[in-house]
Amino acid sequence: MIRQKFVCVLVVLTLMPLLLLGACATTPKEDKVQKATAHFQLGISYLNDNNIQPAFVEFQKALELNPKDKEVLNGVGVIYLLKLQDYPKAIDYFQRSLMVDKNFSEASNNLGVAYEKLGKLNEAVGSYKVAIANPFYRNTEKAFNNLGRAYYRMKRYDDAMDAYREAVKRNSDFYLPYYGLALCYNALGRYGDAATALKKALDIDPSYRGNREKAMNDMRAKKLLVKGDEEKDMEDLLEIMNY
Repeated sequence: MIRQKFVCVLVVLTLMPLLLLGACATTPKEDKVQKATAHFQLGISYLNDNNIQPAFVEFQKALELNPKDKEVLNGVGVIYLLKLQDYPKAIDYFQRSLMVDKNFSEASNNLGVAYEKLGKLNEAVGSYKVAIANPFYRNTEKAFNNLGRAYYRMKRYDDAMDAYREAVKRNSDFYLPYYGLALCYNALGRYGDAATALKKALDIDPSYRGNREKAMNDMRAKKLLVKGDEEKDMEDLLEIMNY
């Protein structure tokens, strides 16, 4: 998120010039917030370049200066979730972020993913629904997609498909729900629908643009790297490729 820097606007007044100068000075608290923001933005830059350790260090520096910054708390949680795979710590940071702002839907969505990684599917569903309930959340399609995946893991296939369809309604170019729909149709024995959904996913997925051979090679490679539910997903998608 782009943060607005504090701007001191000079207003020309005919009286009280000393008051004017005093109004333009930053307080020690504001100075800390500005420095924390700078560390956070640098950390985001490192994280985007996949430089995890310096990103983590910058986030920690930001928290020392501003320990109740919901964005920074969420950012640390993302590192623990996606990069370090320490899900309990990720949950702790997401919950701390939500203690600052209970309506911070990015943290609610991320909290759901962390719960899902630990197999706490009911908690995951609850967190995704909290994110979705916020009418100002701009990434609702992602939360709906995650909700669909959680329902799929619970074998609640009709609920999963409803969630995936809601994700597509909000962003027709979002390809991930189509992979989920393919898996749901496959589980229900609707093999033709599964093949159609997977074709749609491959057509709009920017990694493939309809290139089935590349997709199959990637799925085979990923299947060797993942375990559990994700391995089964790759196995099922490869099977659907043959329909």
